[in-house]
Amino acid sequence: MPDKKIIEDHPYIRYSKPILSDEEMLERSFSFFEAMDSRRSVREFSDRPVPRKVIENLIKTASTAPSGAHKQPWTFCVVENPAIKKQIRIAAEEEELESYESRMSSDWLEDLKPLGTDWRKPFLETAPYLIIVFRRIYEFDAEGKKKNNYYVQESVGIAAGFLLAAIHQAGLVSLTHTPSPMNFLTKTLSRPENEKPFLLIPVGYPAEECWVPDIKRKRLEDICVFY
Repeated sequence: MPDKKIIEDHPYIRYSKPILSDEEMLERSFSFFEAMDSRRSVREFSDRPVPRKVIENLIKTASTAPSGAHKQPWTFCVVENPAIKKQIRIAAEEEELESYESRMSSDWLEDLKPLGTDWRKPFLETAPYLIIVFRRIYEFDAEGKKKNNYYVQESVGIAAGFLLAAIHQAGLVSLTHTPSPMNFLTKTLSRPENEKPFLLIPVGYPAEECWVPDIKRKRLEDICVFY
């Protein structure tokens, strides 16, 4: 049988995936769950260097995520320059201080207490890399005309999930940081007007002594309904 064909003037390639036994599927699914269940958000980073090639592989993994009409509406900005990281920390802490002092509700602040967070973000300078995920709202065609992307928020969210899983799989740690508002990132990194910041992810090794809150995940029966 041919490996390629044309369908309505578009090229297609044959897709195949080995069918696993029930036992192997069960083993693989549980093994991956156990690995991901050990993932934690970390705020205490080491400044130990991480090979850039590893970061490149993580980004490539994130880019395999599905997207609306396959528009791939994302840009991953990787920051390792200490001066730029410092700029980002200063701007992020300014926004966070205002959020903690005036923007967040009392309920929100109360819910954050067990996590030990505040407006100070030293990890933005300590972590060897910051990956800032931008969502691309639209593109420009060859004539300079705007062409909208589709399901941008959903597509970029899925790509970010792939990225977090890849970071953990590589033996590194991360944190999903969302200083609000994040418009300063567009200016600091000189991004074009069609890109909007979505997520800021410090990436690296955990500090030699690293503590995380003793939290529990919801049970399957609390998050899943079978019909």
